[in-house]
Amino acid sequence: MTRDTAIQALDPAVYREVVRRAIAEDLGWGDVTTEATIPATLRGHGRIVVKTPCVVAGVPVALEAFRQLDPGAVFTVHRSDGQRAAAGDTIAEVVGFAAAMLTAERTALNFLQRLSGVATLTRALVDAAEGRITILDTRKTTPTLRALEKHAVRCGGGTNHRSTLDGGILIKDNHVRLAGGIEPALRRMRAAHSDLPIEIEVRSLDELEAALSAGVPRILLDNMSIDAIREAVRCTDGRADLEISGGVTLATMPDLASTGARFVSVGALTHSAPATDLSFDVEAAPDAP
Repeated sequence: MTRDTAIQALDPAVYREVVRRAIAEDLGWGDVTTEATIPATLRGHGRIVVKTPCVVAGVPVALEAFRQLDPGAVFTVHRSDGQRAAAGDTIAEVVGFAAAMLTAERTALNFLQRLSGVATLTRALVDAAEGRITILDTRKTTPTLRALEKHAVRCGGGTNHRSTLDGGILIKDNHVRLAGGIEPALRRMRAAHSDLPIEIEVRSLDELEAALSAGVPRILLDNMSIDAIREAVRCTDGRADLEISGGVTLATMPDLASTGARFVSVGALTHSAPATDLSFDVEAAPDAP
């Protein structure tokens, strides 16, 4: 199976410490079950197996969990990040100390099932859009896992919106309310950051017109009906890029993609993606004593 899309590899520096803390959280004072039942010298052969079809994401992160407990472990990867996998497919094999595998198993699978779930949902929405609109993620991510979850979105064919608050200007409803309206919010933003492009959130066609009159290059249509979105596209007439947000589902994606808006942001990609069902099967290695 070939990679569906070219995915930039994750820098290990992004996930090593996260994995270390996850292992420590799971381990406590030690894996009392494994320590009592499995000889420390026993060699094992493990396989990560897919139980439901998915788009894979997080393989390097999962393998890092095994590596941290057994630096000499050897890995064979059969499905890389960004590839589709069918039920019964093996994502990766691990050969090393069996006890270390059992201790690392849950941490490895937790990362892999979470990130593959994000990638799988993203791919479903991208497929439903049929290339007519760009699928964006949001900052509605699991604390401390944002870089990993946004990587998973890319694995599914989605596009990352800003990753941090300094990654772009997005004036939202609370900013507008506290600033006293769209015009004063824009005036203050331009005075502070005149060189940066601005995106602003609007909730009505009247607010859209105010943003267009102010020359905002990108406008987020928040929780508007399909009819209102179509009217917004007509009124905008190419004067700004429009982004849809709010209540996006697989069922509504075809209609949203047909409106003519350029982007649709989907918080559910990272806050509501169901985990992929995976298993880890271990047996004694053929050369085990």
